[in-house]
Amino acid sequence: MRPTLRQLEYIVAVADTGQVGLAAAQLNVSQPSLSAQLADVEADLGITLFQRGRAGAKITPVGKEIVRRARQILHELEDLRAAAQGGGIFQGRLRLGVLPSIGPYLLPEVVRRLHAEHPSFRLIVREESTRDLSEGLRSGRLDMIISTPEDHPGARKAHLFKEHLWAAMALDHPLAQSNSALRIGDLRGQTLLTLGSMHRLSHIVAGLAARAGGRVSDEYEGTSLDAIRLMAATGAGIAILPSIYAATEARRGTDVSLLAISDTAANRDLALIQPQLPEPRPGSEVLADILRHEAETLMNRPTE
Repeated sequence: MRPTLRQLEYIVAVADTGQVGLAAAQLNVSQPSLSAQLADVEADLGITLFQRGRAGAKITPVGKEIVRRARQILHELEDLRAAAQGGGIFQGRLRLGVLPSIGPYLLPEVVRRLHAEHPSFRLIVREESTRDLSEGLRSGRLDMIISTPEDHPGARKAHLFKEHLWAAMALDHPLAQSNSALRIGDLRGQTLLTLGSMHRLSHIVAGLAARAGGRVSDEYEGTSLDAIRLMAATGAGIAILPSIYAATEARRGTDVSLLAISDTAANRDLALIQPQLPEPRPGSEVLADILRHEAETLMNRPTE
């Protein structure tokens, strides 16, 4: 049957690298052989997958759909082999996309545990914005993602945990003297600092600002939680931080005062998300349990 599974691997490799030569080296085949196989597939299907030139191999619109389906077929083959060996996802490689506001703080201990318990398992992590994670899951570039479930309709979701939000402010900020959690009214008139608009967190913060009568800074959009915390330390505003970050990174320093925000809207849900196939990938619930356990451990740490 054509295209063959090997030809599908060639197609995906060229799409990933953008270069026939790089794809050939990655797959340990000669460039002329790979080019000939691509030409055979295009002839069999009656389409052009890539526009090839000096700049590389640029995927065509119809090629994008073929690559997406090729990835899905190859993933299902990997799942079949893993199921036969009894290890599910832990028998091979998993490309996991994760929000940069959660990955560096949640994953280190998770990766250590996975390596100890499943030494043959390869976890490849990509930190991307909410929007890019959605594209990666749809295209098959990512196998699973850790993200906010409301941003990925039509996908299969396993709830992991709910993060409450914290306010970080300069040590001499008037609100820093409070000995209790902040109420939504305490943020009235305040300038709130958050990540850029491609991140769900920015929309949550905008909603809090609107309800409180505050404003989101239009002078500074952070690219990382560290960046907005440091801006808050200078007195530029109040940084809104998720609880896992607050319980790991922020608590190590003394440059800001941290206070919980007591409001039903001051939280975000995180889920392990994968394409909506008839069945979840074998072993994905085990991964979800490990992530839940580590998140609970982190969020139960004191923040000061």
